[in-house]
Amino acid sequence: MPKRDSTVRGREFGAGIRAAIESAGLTGRGASHLAGWDPAKLSDLMNGKGGISEHDLIRLLGVCRTPLEESEHLVTMFREAERSGWLQVHGERQPILPRTLSEHEAVATEIICWSMNLIPGPLQLPDYFRALIGSNPNTPQTEADERVAARAARQQQLFRRRCDMTFYIHEQALRLPVGGSEVMSDQLHHVMTMGIRQYITYRVLPTSLGAHAGLAGSFTFMTFDKLEPVVFIDAENHAVFLDDKDSAKAYRTIVSSLDRAALDAEQSKELIERMTS
Repeated sequence: MPKRDSTVRGREFGAGIRAAIESAGLTGRGASHLAGWDPAKLSDLMNGKGGISEHDLIRLLGVCRTPLEESEHLVTMFREAERSGWLQVHGERQPILPRTLSEHEAVATEIICWSMNLIPGPLQLPDYFRALIGSNPNTPQTEADERVAARAARQQQLFRRRCDMTFYIHEQALRLPVGGSEVMSDQLHHVMTMGIRQYITYRVLPTSLGAHAGLAGSFTFMTFDKLEPVVFIDAENHAVFLDDKDSAKAYRTIVSSLDRAALDAEQSKELIERMTS
């Protein structure tokens, strides 16, 4: 079968195949040999590019002795892997570790965040995040420690990579006293400290601006070396990943408008600094 463009769904499917091979105690080369494949064929599959038939997939899963339930899940994902865009419905609340987002953050070359109401997730301190968890009636407090630890691990992974990150933040997000005055003061000082890093840029949209291009809501725009851009939109119990060209163009236009409307980098830092004094 012909290869296809890599999609968010396809890459998630590829990650599932990689996990199945590892669970079987095999290497990619070993699994390819047992399935009678060229190793490049398996590499394309794990990168979300397809190139196999459903019969081929079932043969590979048999070689890996993948449990029936997981095999059925992977076959279903394979059938949908070429579809662009992905609505992930999580049930009552968000997962503790957003795996798909984390995997894309790990390979992005540039990350642009627009945050209208809150300090962006990558910049949130544990006490700030804990206050958000405490205010959410859908999230059990018994999960707070695990969620805070998972968020911290994601942040470490992200900042260790030093990819370019631009944070467009509405002024109201900087002034909303999440967790009380002490927690918010610590949070703003942390934002200032993180801003010293050369790969981090802040652009604040002042409240006085009124209506602006980002009113539809917060989002993250990620670009990659060899993949199409991905837009991530987070919500209460679901997440949306957009990877089609029209969506990328639409959100690039939003980012360009935010860029024109926001304070420049120095003005943004000065505003945040005034809030901390």
